Amino acid sequence: MGNPVIWHKQTCSTSRWVLGVLRDAGLAPVVRDYIADPPSGTELRDVLARLGLDARGLIRRKGTPFAELGLADPGLSEDALIAAMVAHPILIERPVVLASHGAILCRPKERVFDLFPRAQQVWSQRQGS
Repeated sequence: MGNPVIWHKQTCSTSRWVLGVLRDAGLAPVVRDYIADPPSGTELRDVLARLGLDARGLIRRKGTPFAELGLADPGLSEDALIAAMVAHPILIERPVVLASHGAILCRPKERVFDLFPRAQQVWSQRQGS
């Protein structure tokens, strides 16, 4: 994987902030509108493994059909939760950044610096000017 990939939603301020930080650091991230181009179940499982999360750790509750779909039920299997995210990609928390050296869910947004420390240096310098 060359350039990092960001699972992005343009209307999300956190996602826009992370994308801006990556670009300001001189990176050329591949922007994936994961709502228009949702991941498959296999891809989602692979990303969850890279993130070190289970499906519940990547489910977004706010502004989604989480409650209506009954996803708070602790008896739901990992497969059922992944199937729900595939069918309703709005359930996937954002932004997710994937790079050759790691992957991270940028919640809070500053977690992007854990994956790209140089981006923090650039960001800090720009904040000071």
